[in-house]
Formats: sequence, C-alpha cells, structure tokens
Amino acid sequence: MAKRSVIVVTGGGQGIGRAIVDQFDHERGWQAAVLDMDQEALDELPGTVWRYTGDVGDPEAVGEFARWLGERTDRVAVLVNNAAVPFRQDMEATTVSEWNRVLSVNLSGAYWMVKSLLPLLRANQGAAVIQIASTRALMSEPHTEAYSAAKGGLLALTHAMAVSLASDQIRVNAISPGWVVSEPWQKSADRHYPELSDADHRQHPSGRVGSPPDIARAVRFLADPANTFINGANLVIDGGMTIKMIYHQD
Repeated sequence: MAKRSVIVVTGGGQGIGRAIVDQFDHERGWQAAVLDMDQEALDELPGTVWRYTGDVGDPEAVGEFARWLGERTDRVAVLVNNAAVPFRQDMEATTVSEWNRVLSVNLSGAYWMVKSLLPLLRANQGAAVIQIASTRALMSEPHTEAYSAAKGGLLALTHAMAVSLASDQIRVNAISPGWVVSEPWQKSADRHYPELSDADHRQHPSGRVGSPPDIARAVRFLADPANTFINGANLVIDGGMTIKMIYHQD
C-alpha cells in the first residue's frame, strides 16, 4: 500500500490535467494516479505515476478503476475530476449520442468517480474533491449548449456533494477556468504553440491569457488540508473576464 498521499486525476495525461499531475509530483511527497483514455498521453507521464486506461463516462470502467486503485492504496487524499470532452455544435446538428456523450463524461463521470472512490476518500479523514468546471457554466458563446449544461451541472453537483459528504469530512469544491491555452501541454503528437495577439492578452484585466499551471496551483490551494473552511465553493480563474463589462470594443 502507498505510504505517500494519493491524488487521483482524471484526464491527467494532457492539458490542465497534466499540469496538475506535475504539481503533485513525487518530490513533493505525492503519489499521483491518472485515469485517462489516451494511451499515448499516459505513456508520456513520469514513471512514478500510476496509470490506468479507462473512460470516466462508463460507470463500469470507473468501478474497475476503483478496484484497481484499492489494490495499491487504502486511502485517497485528493480527487480531481478533470476529464472532459470539448464540444461545440449547432443545436440542429447535434445528435442524441453526441449530447449524451458530453454529459456522460463532463458531468456524470464526476459523480461515478466520487461514488466509486468514496470508501478510499472516507479513509483519508479530510479528503478533498475538486471539480474542474468552466466559466461556460456561467456565460456562453453560441452553440455550446451540451458543454455548458454539463459544466453548469458540475457546479450544482459540487455544492450538493459538499453538503452530502460533510459528515465524512470530505470537502468538495470547483474551479472554473476561463481561456487557458493548453496546447503546449498536450501529448507530443498534438503539442503546438498557438500564436496569440496582443489583443488576446489585453482583453483580460490580468493582462494575459491563462495557462494550465494557473489552474494547477489553484488545485494545490484547494487540496491543502489547512483550508477546511473552503467548501462548496467555485473558484473562477479567468484573468478577470467574467467581472468585466463589455458594451463596445475600443
């Protein structure tokens, strides 16, 4: 059984998830366990990471992962529900299977993960669950109904779980990232560095677009057992965009 504090990160092979894994590395005393569908991305993780190929949108696969994890540790200190599939499409073109797929991964997957890992989370006595939501739960662009609905549901799931799991000493919080450039954090085959204009950066009150480490550092803050008074919260990390009134462009 692992003696280090264990953190589970879904979708931890790439993007924000990979930055979170790097933030909770062996040198800082953590044992990271990653559930991801992309075998190539998993293979590029450090050798110290526990890696499992699976689909969070499949409750049976999540259950199998929980059993696999239980053979390696008797407790989980932090669960980060990060796995998500992007989706943007006109309502008239969206199929039932596409809609269901987005909700099964981006929303239901978080529920199945907590449910399946609940015995390991309880055993930690002060575990933290962190949901990676999105500012699209709070504001929208056209044709993002499925994605926005899933992320909005994730915020509701967060405060519901925070209340339900309070007696188990399990805190549940969410982070809603804004524009985060994750392409440099993808697996090698997909990694690239998009060109951003000065206007892209300047439109943010913070003066720049976000990066995955911005979110990973917030996960570390919410995971800190000293922060037990933060529960059921949604931490918006978007460079100030959701508090900025935009009536015209200069």
